[in-house]
Amino acid sequence: MALRFSHPSDAIDQNHPSMYPPPRDFFIPQGHSATIWDQRGPIEVTKDWNGIDQVTLRVPRGASARVSLHGGQVMSWRNDRGEELLFTSNKAIFKPPKAMRGGIPICFPQFGNCGSLEQHGFARNKIWTVDEDPPPLHPSDYNGKAAIDLLLKPSEEDLKCWPHCEVRIEGLETLDYLDNLCRRERFTEQGDAITFESEVDRVYLSSPNVIAVLDHEKKRTFVIRKEGMPDVVVWNPWEKKSKSMGDFGDEEYKQMLCVDAAAIEKPITLKPGEEWTGRLELTAVPSSYCS
Repeated sequence: MALRFSHPSDAIDQNHPSMYPPPRDFFIPQGHSATIWDQRGPIEVTKDWNGIDQVTLRVPRGASARVSLHGGQVMSWRNDRGEELLFTSNKAIFKPPKAMRGGIPICFPQFGNCGSLEQHGFARNKIWTVDEDPPPLHPSDYNGKAAIDLLLKPSEEDLKCWPHCEVRIEGLETLDYLDNLCRRERFTEQGDAITFESEVDRVYLSSPNVIAVLDHEKKRTFVIRKEGMPDVVVWNPWEKKSKSMGDFGDEEYKQMLCVDAAAIEKPITLKPGEEWTGRLELTAVPSSYCS
């Protein structure tokens, strides 16, 4: 992740997932306690009263932004008249592991309490580092702009509390599904793709005949083509249920994903002499494949 700050007179992106809107260009970086002048513009790195690095970026017209490495959070954004454009509470606590109240927080890997982790995830409570080898700015971004790129590298503790899966399913978005974890209540899929951060046991209804399962870690995609079976079962027991299953390893949920074609909502009924054919084809292709 990275925080790229451009001139504060730019419009604010009102679609940012947090409640505090960021400048239009958004990225995240590090440094020493000195003023640095380079092609990105003047960057000053100092320490706050808790000894945590904070980065101040300034542009020639006088606008500035201040970013704390505590949470990679933008704490201040002033225009060329020196007016503060972001709210930060006077009672905000600027010391880990407490998140700062105000500015532009980074809510990752979850928003609110919509997952198994702490409120708004762990990223805003961690110490970030500066990217010593950031990607180059676009030539049009050099003129009168300052930027800094920050990195958040997961620790072993982070991976234990968030054993994220490098797998996603495409082709089931916007479909209705029956959730077996909620007494088969019917919901509509809201995500752009199906990802996994907790137990999943669903039946997606009236699905397309081609579905892609992307395995980013192994750089491959499984393409599922089906006929005669309108529904798709998606299941992963995750950590808690895995430990309760006698014929399933405690950590094996990280190595598998059940994606199966089925006919569940409307059972197939055959009269004497009628025939039905169900067909499923599974192909593995490089992950660069685009469905």
